[in-house]
Amino acid sequence: MHHFAYKAGVLHAEDVDLSNVAKSVGTPLYCYSTATLQRHYRLLAEAFEGQNALICFAVKANSNQAVLATLAQLGAGMDVVSEGELRRAMAARVAPEKIIFAGVGKTRSEMAYALKQGILGFNVESEPELRALNEVAGELGRKAPIAIRVNPDVDAKTHAKISTGKSENKFGVPFAEARALYDLAAELPALDIVGIHMHIGSQITDLAPMRAAFTLMRQLAKELLAAGYQLRHLDLGGGLGIPYDAKDPLPPHPRDYAAIIVECLGDLGLELVLEPGRIIAANSGVLLTRVIHVKEGADRTFLIVDAAMNDLLRPTLYEAHHDIWPVREDLKSMPPVVQDIVGPVCETGDYIALERSLPPFSEGDLVAVMAAGAYGAVMSSTYNSRPLVPEVLVNGEDFAVVRPRQSYDELIGLDRLPDWPA
Repeated sequence: MHHFAYKAGVLHAEDVDLSNVAKSVGTPLYCYSTATLQRHYRLLAEAFEGQNALICFAVKANSNQAVLATLAQLGAGMDVVSEGELRRAMAARVAPEKIIFAGVGKTRSEMAYALKQGILGFNVESEPELRALNEVAGELGRKAPIAIRVNPDVDAKTHAKISTGKSENKFGVPFAEARALYDLAAELPALDIVGIHMHIGSQITDLAPMRAAFTLMRQLAKELLAAGYQLRHLDLGGGLGIPYDAKDPLPPHPRDYAAIIVECLGDLGLELVLEPGRIIAANSGVLLTRVIHVKEGADRTFLIVDAAMNDLLRPTLYEAHHDIWPVREDLKSMPPVVQDIVGPVCETGDYIALERSLPPFSEGDLVAVMAAGAYGAVMSSTYNSRPLVPEVLVNGEDFAVVRPRQSYDELIGLDRLPDWPA
């Protein structure tokens, strides 16, 4: 569900006319709905009502300060995977004790910075990381709170590039080796064992793999508790999917997701830490782009727009589907045309949609790429020396530019010429 709808023949974000946003800010641009962000966070929070649960938004999904601050005001913690994300979370006034630091390649300097901030914990992914964190914490005279990420070798039945819980994936330690690593951690003086972590993938639409992973987590938790480990939380990861294609079956509701978690883990007396990203942010945003040309090729029609793969990478990286809506409602009633929506970047992979039956757009028409609020702007680049596009946040009748369009001077000014003679 989202708060994008037609009013008076024009697509609106909440009560804001998107054609007016495009006129004011220019295209392409990302536009986010505050109401959608709030609704989706509250749906998750309500699903876990009565449970000791902390929702840590996955900053990698959307790291805009305004988005993070909106969620923080509702009580969200943050799941970060770099010092940059940690700094963003803290700049959005998220309390450090509500921040989890995940990721397979934390550097020693990142570890030190996070320790000094007093974060909730580190999700440790390997023995070398465990030993490095112990050394860094010892040098600082601190104890690092840790959970070990366990790889359950469970197929999440999602795209291969966002599956993280199989044995061939780089994430976590094999389930069979987890107990031994916990025993090693207990011997390292600067570590404080506080939990267990699992995360099996993203855009998951079948709860069966999650049940399988949580069952293994329960087994390990009971074993560790029986051995005297003072666990405080279970970090369950995220991964719950959203309906990118309106024709697809609806994915599991957060209530069903919560029911499985409570069934598998609710009687252990441990805090539940969740790391949702996509389910909160994806439907909160659209990518707004304008038609530059309509090109009739030998085999198909190309709709050339001013957004490109550097602005939205998901279609070419994941073969991902995004619904396409015209900003003018009247276009929806016109006979559709099979067409490719492509951008100006010099790559065959520069597309937003392929062989899609869509309204007969014309030069200058505005197009909304739906469900672009997660893994959209955050994955963008300046390939082809295209400046980063602006991000806009809507709240009721108001909108604000929450990341301005990068200027060419800012883009080129990042470079430095060497001072040696020509």
